[in-house]
Amino acid sequence: MKLVLGSTSPFRKAILDKLGLAYEVAAPEVDETAINNETPQQLVERLSIAKAKAVANKTANALVIGSDQVAVINNEIVGKPHTHDNAVKQLKNASGKTVTFYTGLCLYNSVTDQYQSEVVPFNVVFRELSDSQIEHYLQKEQPYNCAGSFKSEALGIVLFEKLEGDDPNTLMGLPLIRLVKMLEKEGFPVL
Repeated sequence: MKLVLGSTSPFRKAILDKLGLAYEVAAPEVDETAINNETPQQLVERLSIAKAKAVANKTANALVIGSDQVAVINNEIVGKPHTHDNAVKQLKNASGKTVTFYTGLCLYNSVTDQYQSEVVPFNVVFRELSDSQIEHYLQKEQPYNCAGSFKSEALGIVLFEKLEGDDPNTLMGLPLIRLVKMLEKEGFPVL
């Protein structure tokens, strides 16, 4: 069976590259609009399954990886800021608080039409940040396409007090430890 990453995210691709596996990439084309009263966990699980299934429906004999992620502060989903002003607001709101990232992960078998899915949490505890620290960080890194307005794999690490989670790859959008277990369960050895 071939392995397919159902995502156009360059971050997820870079993470999956760490495993040294041959795989293809396909765009999932899924409406990511939240459903009324859907929790962040329900949202990312539903979307990760939908993304994997959308690609699996167009791909024969494949294991398809679907993933989706949201950041949550004070029970509210924080998206990508897209602009400098929005990023300033997001980082001011995160200052001194814990931001929880929920990453939905799905491995869909296009042959059996069965899937495994899981939601993996990861907490980022932010330092108290001054306006000048926020401004300096944003000018240097410009993380406007990243949920929460930071890149933890780069300079964004200086914004944090601590990180809490099982797998640092989860924070960047693809929980590799869980993915390896799912692949092995499908008889797809990583080593």
